[in-house]
Order: sequence, then structure tokens, then C-alpha cells
Amino acid sequence: MTSNRRTVFSGVSVIAPNGSTTKEFWDATLNGVSGIGPVRSFDASGYPVHVAGEVDDFAPRDTIDGRLMVQTDRWTQFGLVAAGRALEDAGVDPQQLGEYDMSVITATSSGGNEFGQREIQKLWDKGSRFVGPYQSIAWFYAATTGQISIRHGMKGACGVLVGEQAGGLDALGQSRRALRDDATTVVTGGTDAPLGPYALACHTSAGLMTGTRDVERAYRPFDAEADGYVAGEGGAIFVVESEDTWRARDADHGYGELAGYAATFDPAPGSGREPGLRRAIVRALADARVDPSDVDVVFADGLGVPAADLAEAQAIAAVFGENGVPVTVPKCLVGRLHAGGAPLDVATALLSIRDSVIPGTPTLSTPAPGIGLDLVRETRQAPVRTALVLARGFEGFNAAVVVKAL
Repeated sequence: MTSNRRTVFSGVSVIAPNGSTTKEFWDATLNGVSGIGPVRSFDASGYPVHVAGEVDDFAPRDTIDGRLMVQTDRWTQFGLVAAGRALEDAGVDPQQLGEYDMSVITATSSGGNEFGQREIQKLWDKGSRFVGPYQSIAWFYAATTGQISIRHGMKGACGVLVGEQAGGLDALGQSRRALRDDATTVVTGGTDAPLGPYALACHTSAGLMTGTRDVERAYRPFDAEADGYVAGEGGAIFVVESEDTWRARDADHGYGELAGYAATFDPAPGSGREPGLRRAIVRALADARVDPSDVDVVFADGLGVPAADLAEAQAIAAVFGENGVPVTVPKCLVGRLHAGGAPLDVATALLSIRDSVIPGTPTLSTPAPGIGLDLVRETRQAPVRTALVLARGFEGFNAAVVVKAL
């Protein structure tokens, strides 16, 4: 996807368990404030997991009217609110742009879980006549993309990427492609709200989630005592523009450049071939035209499952050398947000570039054996010009994105 046309992040909006605005999230992250706590959205006493990263202070009715509220799932409401804030942050007024010049490309992992949970319950308790008509448009993967595009009159190429956590980076890669075609402005990123009873049951079936009740050390990527991940909700939405468009409107700020992107897929289990993450890293760096020595920090996927953490550490070390680059997993404070997780990491990387700081991984105590990485445990002051963000989706998806200072 190499091209001389640069893609600029001009707007950023975060909704996360430790902060429902970008500023709140960033302040909490730099100070090691966790958003993980006991599951509160429903009675999870019968579940093998007990903690989650929930967004408690989200008030969608402040910006979404009641008519639209009843048509949309919580995951879409995250996207609608974040998209509006990102456009405001970018200083972009969609009414001043050509409707076919604007696109929306988002990511999700499982669609409208909360909405679907309610309608399944109605079906079970009362019968099919009581299932609401909006179920058909609220659950499906493209709902958030569709609602954002309708709300802001964006009629350019639109789409949705479904690659679990890697999908959030895939959405950014596709957004850059859209800008290199006909679009001038793209709303992109990813959100998820996968914490309803049915959704959480699906997550636990894989056996990869922690069963601890200790909220302070629940999610411990790369740690010797890591025993699984914590599910969370939220994500990040961006406005990205072609550099020409961004400069032509004399924007007062930009966060960075989407400089490189690559995606790979793991081989079949038992094939004896290496996982695809290393190849994704190498290709993303080549796409960005940077060497490993140019990278100031890696935001790792950090699943918190020992075998997966070791595989990721080996992929990073194969490219950068042991202890060759600072590596951090600040989302240990919020949980694994699925399609919202990697966009959240990209937002964190852009804020790191802006403020010359690397947020830490405060749940890390003792690195697991074989993890030969320079793991950042506490917030570290350092100039950041180039950052690499990694994501892996269940069933073999890998993606890598390079962001650079403008």
C-alpha cells in the first residue's frame, strides 16, 4: 500500500473504562488508574469470570435523541458519540464537505450484543411477536458505520472490518486506501460492547479469560502470573484526512501520520510454520519506510495468556532484538476491548507522540520466563516520533500499524 500521499489523524475521540473522554482516559492512563472492576451491568455470579472493564459514566442521551436510542445498540452509541467528538476535535464540519468525499469505515468483533440480548430474552419469555423490529438493523456488523454515515451525511465508500482485535487496525488500513482513492475525509476506528450475559458466555467458552477477583492485578500481559485477559468495552474513533485536504483547510492541529499498515494470517495449527505477527511487523515498517531502529515504542497486543504473550515477545524480538525497543500494554488498565482495543492503542500512541511520554504497564510485576523485552512498567518520559501498534484477533488475524509525528 506504499504511496507518497500522507494520511493525517486530525481528530481523536476515546471512550474507555477509565475515562469516557479523551482527556479523562489519558490522565487516568498516565497515572495508572484502572477502569477494571467487578461486573456490574448484570448478575455474573454464575460465571467463571468476575471482573470486566465497563464504561460507567457514559451518557449517550446527552447527544443522541430518543428515537435513535431505541434503534441502536450500546456499541453503536459509543461510535456515534465518539464520531461526533472526533469531528469536533478535528474542526471538520461535514455540511461544508462534499457528501461523496466523506467515508466511514469502522470495526467490530460481534455486533450488537446488548440489543440482541434483550430481544432474545423477549423471544424466550414472550414469543416471536414481541421481538422488536429494530433487532434486524441494530445487531449486524455494519450498524455503527451506517448510523454514523446517515447522521453526518457521509455517502462515500463505507464499510466495516470484522477481525476481532486486529479489525480495528484493518479499519485504519482501509481508511488510508479510501483516501488514496476518492475520499478526502474518513471517520474510522472501532468500538465494542461485548459484556452482556450471552456475549460474556461466548467469551468464557474459549477458556482464555482470567477467573481472578483481584481487580488490581486482573489483566497482566507478559507477567509471570498472567492467567488470561479481561473483557472490556469502548474504543476510539478518528477523523483521518489526506494531507492535502488537511493543509488546505488550515487546520490548527494534527496528531500524526498513519504511515504504515500490514495484515497477515496465521498458518493452520500443527503446520509447523511460524505465526504471522513477525511478517506483519516487517511489512508495516517497510510500508512506512522506517527501520526498526526508528521505532520509539511498541504498543503490544498483550493478550495476557502465557503462550500468546511468549509468541508475541518472540516476534517483537525477532525484528528489534532482545530489549531492543520499549514495549508497553497500557490497556492492562481497561481490558481487552476487542475491535475497540487496537484503535484505543493507536489513540494512546498519538497522544504519546504529542506529549513525549510512554505510558506504562502498571499491572506488570515480574516478566514471564523468555520475555526478552524492554517492558515499560511506569510512565516514562521520552521523545516519541514513531510508534508501532500491534493487534491479534482470535483465529489467526494479525495487524500492525505505524504512526509517526507530522
